[in-house]
Amino acid sequence: MEQLWQTAFPYWHFIVRAMIVYIAVLILLRIGGKREIGQMGAGEFVAILLISNAVQNSMNGGDNSVTGGLIMATVIILLSTLAAYLTYRSRTVERFIQGSPSVLICNGQIEYENLRKEWLNVSELKTMLRHQGIHALAEVEEAILESDGSLSLTRATDSHKTSEPMVDG
Repeated sequence: MEQLWQTAFPYWHFIVRAMIVYIAVLILLRIGGKREIGQMGAGEFVAILLISNAVQNSMNGGDNSVTGGLIMATVIILLSTLAAYLTYRSRTVERFIQGSPSVLICNGQIEYENLRKEWLNVSELKTMLRHQGIHALAEVEEAILESDGSLSLTRATDSHKTSEPMVDG
């Protein structure tokens, strides 16, 4: 029973390992782009599962104790909470961790440079628009790929209506 709780390494090893892996995976996901997070296909889902399996040993160093697992889970939750707090307090940190929205259609015209930056092609954009109930580009005034990977859009008919402006802050 004692072996369940006895760790193979000092406690601080688990804390450092969990911090390194959490930050590295966060950066890798950020590099992967917002499209990968918001519109995860089968390939991306498998990649996430394999990443979690691949980094497991780098976090626990071969230790399978309950104590080591609890330490790492606590560190991951604390880091996640810290990341949420820092993104709340700092726009710079928010842009680094979450990214910034990209305009894909402006005034009914496709922004090809922004599509390229997001590694999207026109066919994928049209698929995203169909998911929003749009079947012709003429129906869209503006389409924005949000930081979370979702698509926000303004229909061409909506842009002529009066509405309250979005308040940022």
